[in-house]
Amino acid sequence: MVYVDGYVLPVPARGLKAYRNMAQKAGKVWKKHGALQYVECVGDDLSSKWAGIRFPKTVRAKPGEKVVFSFIAFKSKAHRDRVNSKVMQDPAMNDPAFKDKPMPFDMKRTAYGGFKVLVDL
Repeated sequence: MVYVDGYVLPVPARGLKAYRNMAQKAGKVWKKHGALQYVECVGDDLSSKWAGIRFPKTVRAKPGEKVVFSFIAFKSKAHRDRVNSKVMQDPAMNDPAFKDKPMPFDMKRTAYGGFKVLVDL
């Protein structure tokens, strides 16, 4: 079974294009170093009546913000650790286009975790 790093984060709607550009570049770096899959999704239908806690509430989304759900898949937790170590050392991650600019989202309201896959059909 694969291992997944998952994220939920608020992105200002006006900054969604900048976030997408950043994510496309970052995704290429993760894939280059062995990530099996890199996916970024923007919330479209987040008002389900059956959900106990909705995604926007999870990240305290403010008016004018979109909720992004993303995940990166790896072969295992150990593989994730190796890939992430290589990613953090990759020169592309120190590109001034990234390094010296503010993130296009609020890191303090980002939910993150590593997950063992329970079911994969």
